[in-house]
Order: sequence, then C-alpha cells, then structure tokens
Amino acid sequence: MTPDFPFTRDLVLIGGGHTHALVLRRWGMHPLVGVRVTVINPGPTAPYSGMLPGFVAGHYSREELDIDLVKLARFAGARVIDGAVTAIDPILRQITVPGRPPIAYDVASLDVGITSAMPDLPGFAVHGVPAKPLGRFATRWNAYRAGAEPPQIAVIGGGVAGAELALAMRHARDDAQVHLIDRGRVLDALGHTARRKMMAALSQASVTLVENAEVTEVIENALILSDGQRIPSSFTTGAAGAKPHGWIQEIGVATHDGFVAVDANLQSSDPAFFAVGDCAHLTASPRPKAGVFAVREAPVLFDNLRAVLSGGALRPYQPQKDYLKLISLGGKSALAEKFGTAKAGPLLWRLKDHIDVKFMRQFENLAPMARPKPPLTHALGLIEALGPKPMCGGCGAKVGRGALLDVLGPGDDAGIIETGGVQQVISTDHLRSFWQDPVVMTRIAAVHALGDIWAMGARPQAATLNLVLPAMSTALQSRTLAEIVDTAQEVIQSAGAQIVGGHTSLGAEMTIGFTATGICDHKPKTLAGAVPGDVLILTKPLGSGVIMAAEMAGEVSGEVVIKALEHMQKTQGEAARILHQARAMTDVTGFGLAGHLNGICDASGVGAKLFAADIPMMDGAAALSENGVKSSLYADNVAGAGVVSGPAPDLLFDPQSAGGLLAAMPADKAQQALQALQQAGYPAGIIGEITDGPIVITIS
Repeated sequence: MTPDFPFTRDLVLIGGGHTHALVLRRWGMHPLVGVRVTVINPGPTAPYSGMLPGFVAGHYSREELDIDLVKLARFAGARVIDGAVTAIDPILRQITVPGRPPIAYDVASLDVGITSAMPDLPGFAVHGVPAKPLGRFATRWNAYRAGAEPPQIAVIGGGVAGAELALAMRHARDDAQVHLIDRGRVLDALGHTARRKMMAALSQASVTLVENAEVTEVIENALILSDGQRIPSSFTTGAAGAKPHGWIQEIGVATHDGFVAVDANLQSSDPAFFAVGDCAHLTASPRPKAGVFAVREAPVLFDNLRAVLSGGALRPYQPQKDYLKLISLGGKSALAEKFGTAKAGPLLWRLKDHIDVKFMRQFENLAPMARPKPPLTHALGLIEALGPKPMCGGCGAKVGRGALLDVLGPGDDAGIIETGGVQQVISTDHLRSFWQDPVVMTRIAAVHALGDIWAMGARPQAATLNLVLPAMSTALQSRTLAEIVDTAQEVIQSAGAQIVGGHTSLGAEMTIGFTATGICDHKPKTLAGAVPGDVLILTKPLGSGVIMAAEMAGEVSGEVVIKALEHMQKTQGEAARILHQARAMTDVTGFGLAGHLNGICDASGVGAKLFAADIPMMDGAAALSENGVKSSLYADNVAGAGVVSGPAPDLLFDPQSAGGLLAAMPADKAQQALQALQQAGYPAGIIGEITDGPIVITIS
C-alpha cells in the first residue's frame, strides 16, 4: 500500500487473536491516516477457537479453521511479521522477535491467547501436545488422525474444553480409545443439568473417565498416575485450564496471576500498551476466558487505538454478565447453557455452526488493491501502458529483456574489471518493494544483488546500500533505517563482504538496492562456455513472481506466500561453491528461466532442452499459473525469451526475485553436485541439458 500521507506513528498488534483479526478488518475499511500498522504472529494464519472441536471431529477442514492473516493484513494495509514475540520493553517501546532487529512502536496491543502447556509435568514437553496455542495442536492432530493404527488418546483436564476435545476425537476415529483425566470431578464447573447431559454424551461415546487422579509423568505411549496406574496413550494433550505465556510477566506492566491487567478501556498500567482476549485480565469486571468476550472487545479496542493515536477520547468496554455457551458434543450435536438452563441436540449444532461460519465469512472476499482509474480523456496508449493489472513489485517491476537487448545489447550478470592482476566483478540491483516488512525486503534485495556475484563464481567483497523510503516522520525514518541497515549488514557480512557506504532518499514507495563487488580467484564464469551434453541444474524453485502477483490480488493463501518469501531469502553462496565446476552460470531473476537460459544459449552458441516435469516449483505456484495468474512482466518475458519450441509452462517466463542459480555442468559432475546441493538444503534439480544449435529452447 503506497501511503498518500506520511507515516508518523507505529501501531503494532502482537498476536493474531480474534480481537486483532476483527480490528484489522475494521482498519482496512476505516484506516487512520498517518499510522503504520504491523501485526506479529508465529505463522501466516490464526486458528478460530470456536471451530476447533468441529475441526478435530472432522466437520471442518484446516483451511476452514484458519484466519489468513496475510490476506487480512494486505486488506488493512499492514505489514506482517512472521515470528514469535519473546520480550517487550515498554520503556524503550521495542518488541523482540528472534532473528531480526527490534520492532519499535508508539502504541501496541497484545492478543496472544493462552497456553495449556504443562512445563512442570515431567515428560509433557517431549511427549505431550498442549491444546493451546491452537495452531500447533491442529497440525499435530491432523497428522495423528490420518494414521493407520487404532488411536490411544489421553486428555489431561476434565473441564469443558477437555470434554469437548475427548468427544471430538472419539467421533473422528470411532476406533479410538480415549481417556479423560482430571484431578477432581470431571465437568465440575458446569451446572447440574448441563453436566448431566455432557456426562451422558461422554458415556455414549465410550470415553473412559479417570477422576481424582494425578498425572505424575508423561512417557512415550503412556501416562503414569500417582497411584502407579499406567494409561496407554500415543497422543496426549493437555486442556487443564488457562495459563498465561511465561514471558508476559517480564514485560514490566501490571499483571494479575500472570495475565496483563487492563482497565475498562483495555489499557494496561502503561497507557501505550493494550491487551485483549484470553491473555488479559479485566480488572474492572473480571470474566472467564471465553472467545465471546474477545470478539466483543474488538470495536472498543479499534476505537481506543484510534483515539490514543489521534489524541481522541477513549470509551470503556462493558462485558455482558452471562453469555450463551455452545458446546460441541462430538457429532453434529451441541449443548447450550445460559442462566443455569441447558438443552442439547442437532438443532443447537446447526446454530453453533451458523454462528461460527458467519464469523469466519467476515474474513473472506476482502477487496484487493484498487486499480488506478484514468480520466475520461487521456493520452493515446495510456490504457495499454497501464496493462491489465497493477504493476508487480520486485522483479515484476523491471524492464523486460527485449527492451534491454534493444538498447544495451547482450551482457553478462556483472561487469568485469581487472586491476593489478586481480579480477573484480561489479553489479547493481534494485527491487521495488512488494512486501511491507523492510527486514524481509532487505534480505531478499541483498540476496538478489549478490546473485550476480555468486553466478560469476566470485567471492562477495563489498556493497553499497541504495535506499528510497516512502514519506514518513523523522522518528519512523530512524526506525526503518535501523531495521534495514542491521539486516543488510547481517546478510552482506554472512556472505563474506562488507557494506562500505550507500545513499538514501525519500520517494513514493520503498525501493531497496545494492551495488556489489566480488573478487574472482579464477576466470569469472560467464554466460558463454556451455557445450552440448552439459546438464542444466537449477538451485531454487520457480514461482515467486506469480505468487506475489496473486498476493497483491488476494488470490493466494498466506502459507504459500510465507514459504515463497523463505525461498527468496535463502542465500546462494554455498550453492555457488558447490557449482564451481560449471562451464556457464547465471542467476534466474527478472527475465524468468527461459529468458536467462536464452542468455546462456545466445552467448554459448548452443540450444537447450528443458525437462518441464523436473523443474522445481514453489508450493502453490503451478496451480496459480494454471488458473491464469501472471506477473505484469510475463508478456515481456515471453517476447524476450527467444525461440521456445514445445508446450512451455507459463512459469518458464515468470520473473523471479532472488531466484536460483542456473548452471551448465559437465554431465559427469552433475549428479555429485546435485547431491551436495540437496544435502546443503537447496531444493535443486536437474532440469535439462545443452544441445547443439540452433539457439532454441525445446520443452520436453
């Protein structure tokens, strides 16, 4: 999102809980001008707790369970940081996420839920699966449920949450042996009528109750009770109450039993720090941990965050005294309790399903980025220049190969300079930002720029940082520069080089680039040198262009996007070392695989055959391409790829940001190099071979 006004304040939402998800949705519809919004979450999705029992029972898929935070953040104009917060400093107003510079804030809100981990129970950390956080539990349960062996399940904690899970697991696998274990009486907190109906459901489902029992140890495939009894279990989960995350007590704001204490305005003892959902304790009107309160806090939090950031007045949150509790009974039946009365049956399941599905539909079909609308009277050629879709970022925003060849002619990845008998290579690359997080963009831009150095077989030597920042206040400029410079130094230094200078300016949007040099201890590798019979190796999968184009339009899942970003951030220094015997090498970037391979063919006077089925693709890229999603540079790349014979997949022309190395290797060296690459963590593949001329890429 390109701001029309300067950013002056940083709002950081820590956690993707229900309240924050609803706040992001509201923010997308009514943003506060001048505020840069960041959401931090360990993963691209946030599971909705109301549908967890239905998911466990098999009534909902994992996709139906999850709120896609990447799509939601795109709608809200927010940046997403994929990581787990480990510390918050309210004095410096900085948030710690391992593996990246601190994240600064002016106002922050915490919505990280609770945990049901049992750190004091021996063996649970190794052999147990806490029911919360929900994401990890859902992933583990999905894998376990698909197993062939008859399940043996133990649920520690006989409250409503534990009973719901036990019933759902028993429904999902009718061959399961399920034990529900409590140190007291199962479902003791429920009213008489509700407890009687729940107990009947547990009995009908053949769930074995173990009451007044103390679990002393969790071992592989079993639990040990204090009386020595051994409960068989190959899937042990804990649902014994709500526990706060341990690091919350170290924040430095007031807490209550480890939860952040907040007033009626949802503010902590630090007015710049809010907390909502299960991780917060409502001091003015304490309530149990339940999703209904988190949902109803959302409009109040939204208004109060805007008020604090704009100098307005806050309003209090007034929770209801009681609420309708809808409890899943495993199958498509539910129990409802309110004001001490309870009923059960399929009709109540339909009510619960309607409420849950309606909640999740709020996060579907969020409007994508709007297209610019030209005036009624405009210059000839304007519509054609705009193209059928918004211009992609990264390498999708560069000039096509055909236009560059017309003006500059063919050339290698980097220039070669010889000084005092030392061969030095130099190259420059810049990326228009396609991702809101400057740390991720800096890593990608640095890897992208170093790709030319690695492709020529050189050792990175030095780099200058060239940066355009969007309009923002001096304070935000300093914060953003600190994130970018720290990240750039980490990537460049890990490659064996140093940052020796740079240049910054302000512009319409963020652009990050590097001019890099490298030293060659041998003759630099160029596009020329490939001979018929050489094998083609690609070190990274294709698809970043089409995935990021789909992300701009809200047409791809956040999980696919995050995995693509991980590929783009992977450095290539070790891959270049492994491929030192290549006869010709390049990196696959803006011109796409076909365009860069055509460069090798042109310079070497050879042809090439590609084995389309063996070309590695990023998860989700092929499906998007088959559905017609293309980067805005696609047509230029088709035109600039030379002669391509055979049914060419569209992804051959997909522009890549920080793409893989493409090497023409002697055939007798290829398998050894491929094995070394894969052992080093590169999803590399042998994708084709060099053939005799003419200069044609043939698809096999």
